[in-house]
Amino acid sequence: MRTMTRGAALALAAAALGSGLPALAQTYPVTPAQRATAQQVAQAGVPVAELAPDAPDTYVVKRGDTLWAISGLYLRRPWRWPELWGMNLEQIRNPHLIYPGQTLYLERIDGMARLRTTPPGSTEPETVRISPRTRSESLSSSAIPTLQPQFIEPFLDEPLVVEELTLADAPRLVGTFGDHVMLARGDRAYARGSATQPLALAPGLPRDFRVFREAVPLKDPASGEILGYEAQYVGRARLLKGESVQTSLENGKELTEIVPASMDIIGSKEEMRAGDRLLPEPPRQLVSYSPHTPQGPLENGRVVSIYGSAVASAAQNQIVSLNKGTRDGIEVGHVLAILTEGDRVVDATDGKRTRIKLPDERNGLLMVFRTFDRVSYGLILQIRTGVKVGDRLVSPQ
Repeated sequence: MRTMTRGAALALAAAALGSGLPALAQTYPVTPAQRATAQQVAQAGVPVAELAPDAPDTYVVKRGDTLWAISGLYLRRPWRWPELWGMNLEQIRNPHLIYPGQTLYLERIDGMARLRTTPPGSTEPETVRISPRTRSESLSSSAIPTLQPQFIEPFLDEPLVVEELTLADAPRLVGTFGDHVMLARGDRAYARGSATQPLALAPGLPRDFRVFREAVPLKDPASGEILGYEAQYVGRARLLKGESVQTSLENGKELTEIVPASMDIIGSKEEMRAGDRLLPEPPRQLVSYSPHTPQGPLENGRVVSIYGSAVASAAQNQIVSLNKGTRDGIEVGHVLAILTEGDRVVDATDGKRTRIKLPDERNGLLMVFRTFDRVSYGLILQIRTGVKVGDRLVSPQ
């Protein structure tokens, strides 16, 4: 049997990342600001008062854990994970490289707290025991993510916020093979391009497309202003043969006809039909979901819609759209507090039946994971009661 120190394991994982081996989207390096915060905190740790009331003295990282959940175990405000990392900057050099089976030790000294990967008082590095058999595994793929990826990653390819005319000018499905009314994966479809987006097999032109249905307006709950149009994702198609024009003779006359492009449906979320629009498949983007709060206050933030749900309120791990985007300073990773508006009731105790408004109450937290110019999407991380359209969003305290 041989042993490998945790530092060696981390180094191996870093090498795996640098070699181009598959890795989670959430294993990107931390930002300079987060690293600076961690380095500052690493000098002395964090005040014990910042710890969660029931922060455990030891914790063994399990499969399925997330950095958000572990931060919530130790800190009152889990979005401050750089402080958690900074508790032991020497041993946890990259918070995205914490693995199942690793033991975390909480150390309290002189009113300050530090998180270690070795027992307090010990200088021996933690070891990872490897049994004497041949196996190959990328450690980078086993590092715990910031959030549960299954709640976010399928969404990254689905909705698209566009301008009003974007879909109107996009290529469209015009017909099917075999007189099918609806299309599903494996079916052959025919499509026509537009003046700005021709469907041709040529270098530099897209071959893979996402298929969208009519766009639904996203309205600001407060002002009623249309912030953009949310296009409904229904599937994927691949271009096999571009559009062409053919000439033939009919009754002695030359007839010119347009031959639409041929496409295969390679993926479907819903059945597709003639009239659905095509937009080029964008390159896959890996995003680091590092929770942090906005630098300044958020003005007039509201929940615009609940994505993919017919219910009136959203629960934990559901996705909502917000009326703020990149032009408002919203970034991927921003954590926002959700406020439920207080009811307007009659005060039955003053004899005058005065109408009063109860205070807005903090209901939970969400994290922004996809942004557009004027709209963003967030994952609800914590919630007490259902989130409704119009609920306020503020920077957490």
